Amino acid sequence: MSARSKARKRALDMLYVAEVRELPIADVLATETVRHLDQPERASSWDYARQVVTGVDEARSEIDAVIVEHAQGWSIPRMPVLDRCILRMGVWEIRFNDEVPDAVAISEAVELAQSLSTEESAGFVNGVLGAVAGGRAPVGGDRGPSGRTVAGDQESR
Repeated sequence: MSARSKARKRALDMLYVAEVRELPIADVLATETVRHLDQPERASSWDYARQVVTGVDEARSEIDAVIVEHAQGWSIPRMPVLDRCILRMGVWEIRFNDEVPDAVAISEAVELAQSLSTEESAGFVNGVLGAVAGGRAPVGGDRGPSGRTVAGDQESR
């Protein structure tokens, strides 16, 4: 697993903990900073994980608006916590990190969803992030492979 993949997993862990425990990101980052200093073998994933978490936190309202715009009827609170965190990371990489190609951001997010959530979640993440990335295309409003949703709880807009 690459250092960036490890960093994404580490960032996801921090975002998930903050969400589930209803903690400020700053508190979670402080705890993880101490862990980082105590575990130098994990240093290669720390900088990018911190960058992702900080970026998601700073742009959270904008990121959530982008997710809702492309999630076709799903509100943020109705999404499973893990999927919501994965989507936030993916949108941040697509919209705010020019160093990561959109396809890589989407692929990494889908892989996290497949390994940590459900098959339906992986398809949902792929569809939403594909639509987000397609929405950046300068030609004619094509939003990419949107339309995938997770079966079950859906809200109408």
